[in-house]
Amino acid sequence: MTGNEELDYEALGLKVGLEIHQQLKTRTKLFCSCPAELTEENAPESFTRRLRPTRSETGDVDIAALFEYRKGRVYRYEAPRGHYCLVESDEEPPHPINRDAVAIAIAIAKALGSTIVDEVHVMRKIVIDGSNTSGFQRTAIVALGGKITVNGKDYGIQTIVVEEDAARKVGENGPETSYRLDRLGIPLIEISTAPDMHTPSEARDVALAIGMLLRMTGAVRRGLGTIRQDLNVSIAGGAKTEIKGVQTLELIDKIVKYEVMRQVNLLKIRDEMVRRGITKELIRMEPVDVTDVFRSTKSKVIAKAISEGGRVLAIKLPRMKGLLGTYVQPGRRFGTEIADYVRFWANVQGLFHSDELPNYGITQEEVNAVHKALGADPGVDAFAMVAEREDRALRALSVIVDRVRQALDGVPEETRAANEDGTTKYMRPRPGRERMYPETDIPPLRVTPDILAEAEKLVPEPPEAKVRRFVEKYGMSRELAEKVVSDPRLPIIEEMIYTYGSSVQPTLIASIFVTIMKGLRGKGVDVDSIDESRLESLIRLLADGKIAKEAIEPILTKMSEDPKITAEEAAKQLGLIGMSREEAEAVIDKIIAENMELIKQKGEASFSTLMGKAMGVLRGKVDGKTVSDILRSKLRQLASSS
Repeated sequence: MTGNEELDYEALGLKVGLEIHQQLKTRTKLFCSCPAELTEENAPESFTRRLRPTRSETGDVDIAALFEYRKGRVYRYEAPRGHYCLVESDEEPPHPINRDAVAIAIAIAKALGSTIVDEVHVMRKIVIDGSNTSGFQRTAIVALGGKITVNGKDYGIQTIVVEEDAARKVGENGPETSYRLDRLGIPLIEISTAPDMHTPSEARDVALAIGMLLRMTGAVRRGLGTIRQDLNVSIAGGAKTEIKGVQTLELIDKIVKYEVMRQVNLLKIRDEMVRRGITKELIRMEPVDVTDVFRSTKSKVIAKAISEGGRVLAIKLPRMKGLLGTYVQPGRRFGTEIADYVRFWANVQGLFHSDELPNYGITQEEVNAVHKALGADPGVDAFAMVAEREDRALRALSVIVDRVRQALDGVPEETRAANEDGTTKYMRPRPGRERMYPETDIPPLRVTPDILAEAEKLVPEPPEAKVRRFVEKYGMSRELAEKVVSDPRLPIIEEMIYTYGSSVQPTLIASIFVTIMKGLRGKGVDVDSIDESRLESLIRLLADGKIAKEAIEPILTKMSEDPKITAEEAAKQLGLIGMSREEAEAVIDKIIAENMELIKQKGEASFSTLMGKAMGVLRGKVDGKTVSDILRSKLRQLASSS
């Protein structure tokens, strides 16, 4: 299974839950009075920290935090003046929680029919990857329960939380990671759903709908980095996998599909290992030094390791031939999964396995020599080898043994990071309940009537009221208005109408999203890959009179083929940048001059023929109505003059 096969999600028992994180549009941060905005100004001040895990109320240490600590990393923090204070540097207790952020979260909770808590209590969530100077993130539950209805189906809401955003990562240099403190403490809302989605498209549509609801409050931030989605995905017989850092909504369905594919393939690998009689006892940590095999190697990685005093150590993987090379996701094999573990647990890069060899400068003769040194049967067994300093190589081989043994259990529970192509990579173990404990420095916030009143002002407009307003204010048909209100991109449509509605008919702007794009999607055009900024660039061209509405479809199609191209660049490549009225009149004058005999014979009845000729030249460059008006006017002038 490599990517093109159809999956039966119902038979597989797919369950997907979402965690939607969005920055809130408040003036200050969540626990201090610093401005809640980023800055690119130089940060003349900085400091370094090492972070350590702490025990929870139960006395346990969170496994994910423990393994981050074992990496032994140092964290350097850039501190831009005016955008951080002693709270961010963890030199001063946090201030009381931002009431405005709580009010926004309550407004969203009201819209979702959630039960709002009487008091907001702040908790500490242990995070020692350096993104929080304190070693934990502050988070507070605002509401529980509720639902969102999408395409006629209800999806449960589990929790609505406000929490502080993390510092933003700006670089790595060896064991040191650098962060910038301007983002640390900006308020976030986190909406967690029940695992009620059972297809990739459901997950995408629910995420879009929640994103739409957040935007409809007018109280959340927009733009790259202000929203991210985490996914929890599992199938029957698989395991709950948390996928972090999904930046674009349009990628969600692909990520879910590829994760299902990965779990299905890992289960197939498990079953094949069992069929071959492979047991955990059979996979042993018995490293063999094969450095001498590679004394004259052409492999740059291995030659470099040996020249720096490293060794080449290998282990036999009995009866595993072909399994390490099995694809689990497009472009990613089981061997890639193992390499991810080795990078995380042993910080080693020079890993090779027999299913990918000969390659990378390693010859068939060298492969045969390794098989011989291990006492492995090339037709049955596989091997893995590492070129590194001996202690690091031994650690890496130990990780490989553990991961191969783990494959006999099927799908491991883990946290994974999303890649840009929709695949994922191992990030860390899934955190446990041990990561949470109460924040003792912040008093609880009572949800008083005045906070509820502030929240009520932000509750989004009900759908029926919005439909009525679109019909009355913008002249939309009720059918079009209903399509707009039910479209996940509603906030974008409204913003485009507000910004460009005086130059482009609101009905045309709405039709681009709910009619034209839908039609193109039905033809197989990947319009969902066109992000908000590029869609706005298309509408801006219309507003500036640079293209005609007939150019919309070909420009959208062109943009779907190239993720970096703007609407104007697409229009130029297609030759669709519009003509001025004067240029259009010149073209029509020429067509009239070339068809005077027809005009003399038919008069104004020649309009249809001439219009066809004119649009053959001007389609996509001048609006059809404009061409029609110019041509009719000129035919009338000819008729009156004769």
